[in-house]
Amino acid sequence: MAHLFLLGIVYLSFISLGLPDGILGVAWPAIRADMGQPLAAVGLLTITATVAAATSAWLTGRVVARVGTGAVVAGSALMTALALLGFSVVPSFAWLVLLAVPLGLGGGAVDTSLNHFVAAHYSSRHMSWLHASWGIGATAGPAIMALALASPHGWTRGVLHIGLLQLALAAVLWSSLALWRREHARPPAEDAGHGSAAAPRAPGRLALWLAPLSFLLYVSAEMGTGLWAASILVGTRGVGAAQAGLWVSVYFGAITAGRVAVGLVANRVGNRRLVRGGVWLALLGAGLFALPGLPAALSLAGLLLMGLGCAPVFPSLMHETARRFPADLARTVIGRQMMGSYAGGSLVPAAFGLLATWAGLGAVMPVVLVLLLALLAVTTALDRLT
Repeated sequence: MAHLFLLGIVYLSFISLGLPDGILGVAWPAIRADMGQPLAAVGLLTITATVAAATSAWLTGRVVARVGTGAVVAGSALMTALALLGFSVVPSFAWLVLLAVPLGLGGGAVDTSLNHFVAAHYSSRHMSWLHASWGIGATAGPAIMALALASPHGWTRGVLHIGLLQLALAAVLWSSLALWRREHARPPAEDAGHGSAAAPRAPGRLALWLAPLSFLLYVSAEMGTGLWAASILVGTRGVGAAQAGLWVSVYFGAITAGRVAVGLVANRVGNRRLVRGGVWLALLGAGLFALPGLPAALSLAGLLLMGLGCAPVFPSLMHETARRFPADLARTVIGRQMMGSYAGGSLVPAAFGLLATWAGLGAVMPVVLVLLLALLAVTTALDRLT
């Protein structure tokens, strides 16, 4: 019973992790109007938070080894909650940038430590559902902010409510520290059918860097498509802005729903097969979406297929890390993987903007196809080396 209760707390923590991730885009028009900032100033917030999260991901493995996962997650949730509560009362934009540092540090630590914890303690099914939980939070956060923007209190009330939810989670986490200490870091028996129970052999140096490279490539393709799909639809396909926004929601919804479904079969299929199948399906969807001149329905079908293909890739790659590498290296590699994912989610999609300015929006999806092909090559090589 305690095991299931702790699993519920882990899922809840990832829902909470996703809550702030989508609110800045929704709230930014109101924030910049209140604080007199240009449209591009949002980049300062996102870059600050991303650098902080990447730094945290790099260091979290060492901190977890000293104080344990439970203390790191509880402390990080409290840091995130206080940063969000601060967002709701700050007098100027400079304070928002300053508070983006603890927000990024806390989010990066929760992300890295929980990914390692679930990879070490639970089956691939639970890793898929863990990342589906993030999708629930990332969907709920913008909804909470939208309701706040429709109220007389505006965006500050939305941030306040999310901050209070995070504070409540921090209290639950601090009260459950004893449960975290009872867990034993060992791959679950139900994964044994895939060879996961065997102790991984010492990897070569190349594998230690191919693993984070795979996350850089995957997140670049996923987030690059999510960021630029609406612009492609409006600018080159003649789709209205509202309809394009809905279709992008379908893309992210397919990723979340796909992770829920993958969790039902993950233990039987195995991580490596799920990654290969997912990348091939994403390639099919991205290729369909990249083709110009197709009916709008086929563009939507391409986005849907790519979303479903993306669904198993991140959680399956993450879960396999604890099986590819010895326990003493897994935390370090997962930290590097999270750094790769943060770089892929921020720097590469931003570079797509420069590409679109220079070569047109039609150049974005061919680059996504190249990223996915490179991901297929990197993961194939990683499978051979580990």
